[in-house]
Order: sequence, then C-alpha cells, then structure tokens
Amino acid sequence: MGTPDFARVNLQSLCDAGENVVGVVTPQDKPRGRGLVLTPCDVKKYAMEKGLPVYQPVTLKDGAFLNTLKELDPELIIVVAYGKILPEYVLNYPKYGCINGHASILPEYRGAAPMQRAIIDGKTETGVSIQRMDIGLDTGDVIYVERVSIEDNDNFEAVHDKLATASSRALLKTVELLKNGEATYTPQGEEFTYAEKITKEDCYIDFKDTVQNVHNRIRGLSPIPLAFTKTKEGKVLKIVKAHISDACKGGNTGEVTHLDNAIHIMCKDGVIALDVVVPEGKGKMNARDFINGRKIAVGDILG
Repeated sequence: MGTPDFARVNLQSLCDAGENVVGVVTPQDKPRGRGLVLTPCDVKKYAMEKGLPVYQPVTLKDGAFLNTLKELDPELIIVVAYGKILPEYVLNYPKYGCINGHASILPEYRGAAPMQRAIIDGKTETGVSIQRMDIGLDTGDVIYVERVSIEDNDNFEAVHDKLATASSRALLKTVELLKNGEATYTPQGEEFTYAEKITKEDCYIDFKDTVQNVHNRIRGLSPIPLAFTKTKEGKVLKIVKAHISDACKGGNTGEVTHLDNAIHIMCKDGVIALDVVVPEGKGKMNARDFINGRKIAVGDILG
C-alpha cells in the first residue's frame, strides 16, 4: 500500500528481491496539470509496468475492502506513505500483521512531514523506522531502524532519496526477520514529537531569525513547496537554493547587503546568500539573472 515515489522505491526493492507481491493498493487517480487529466500515482505506474494487480478502493471503512482482502489473502501488508488510516479489520488480517516504513527515528517526528521537519529543525541525523502498525498514527512497536546523516547542505530532495533507499533496505531486512521468526518489537514509549503537514505559513522566511535557521528552512522546503519572501514591491520570491555567506555583517534584518552571483541578505546574526530563485510568475533562475534584470538592489528590504 503506497502512493508517491518514496513508496515506489520500496515496492521496486521488494520486486527486485523476488518477494511475492500479490497486490498493490493505491489511492484513486487524481486530476493533474492544466488539463486536469486523471493521472496515476508513482506506485500505480510502477505496478502497472510490472503487471501487478492494482486496487484503488475509495474507502477502507466499514469492511469495504474485506472481500478483496480475502481474495488476496496476504501474509503481510507493507504500507509506505499510503495516506489512509487502516481500520482494525485490515490491521488484524495478515498472519504477520501490517508493517509501515516511516521516515524518522520513531517516536520522533510522527505524522505527515518528518523529513521536512527534521531539516527545518536543524537535525544532523534522521532515519527510517519499520513499525508494526496499530490503530494509532505512527504509534506501533518498532521492529527495525536504519539511520542516515543529514549533511549541512542536504535539502528535502537529498534526504528523501537517502531515506527511500534506506527504507528499502530496512523493509527487506524486516521481512527476513519476520520469515525467520526473529523479529523483536520495541514499544515507543510515551514521549514523542509530531511532524505536522507543511503549511504556507511554514514556507515564509523570517529574516529576524538566525541565519542557520533561515538556511535550514530553505533546505527543508526545496525543491517543493519552496520557502519564500517578498520583494519591496510585494512580489513573492521563492528560494530554491542558498548558502550561509561570509560577507560582512551589517544593516537591518531583511536588507540586501551585497549583490554578486547571489543575493546577500542580513539575518539576525549573519548573512544568507540566495543562489537560485523563482520570481513570481516566472520560472527558476540563477540569482545573477534576477539581479541583471534589475529586480533587486542593495538596500532593498525583503519580507
């Protein structure tokens, strides 16, 4: 059971390992693009390429999926970024239960946006937890954990790709443990943190914050949905890539202090340099091209 590319990578690893995947469950196709064409998710696309049976129930509630479940009769259900809560009759059906690959070291960052929140919070390490699912949200006993580092300049895309690969390895290891009767189940305990869904407010850059926090926010939201500020004309300026500058400090927070191949902006305790931006109504461009278009000047206040 899964939806986005992160889940597709995990499904592919199971297929490549020769596991007997009896069915793939995804959400219904959604309209995308200007033409609002119904488009399958990444997991469905891969499953169709492999000739795997695909099921797209509108709901799992009130036993709606029970007959299909009996027909498939799975020994194990693997859930990765599926997006729906599994009712008890699904959780309790398989011999080995339902396991979930969650992109954090549980009980830290339960919820919808664990990768983005870890980067925004300045974490230097995250990981994947394989948990035995229960009726709670990411509250199940942990079977296996694989840790990965978050480097100084890793953005959401880089961490996503690292964790997708780590999750694939962790899932295969967990399946092996289950088959051999060697799996252990560690309760998470009562202390936890929650990674809420990213909102528009999360994307706004406050240059009164520390330069490290500003950099972390930009990294954590790139390449999607992108952190943003506003130009002196009130136009939205999204930030794809930035770095902490060693340029001289000085000026008001939010003030453009220097222009070269980047846009240098004063934060609370240092200077952030914007390298790649998306101006309102335009495509992605290097900061130099934005500067050459005379859309910004030293002394401008952003925000």
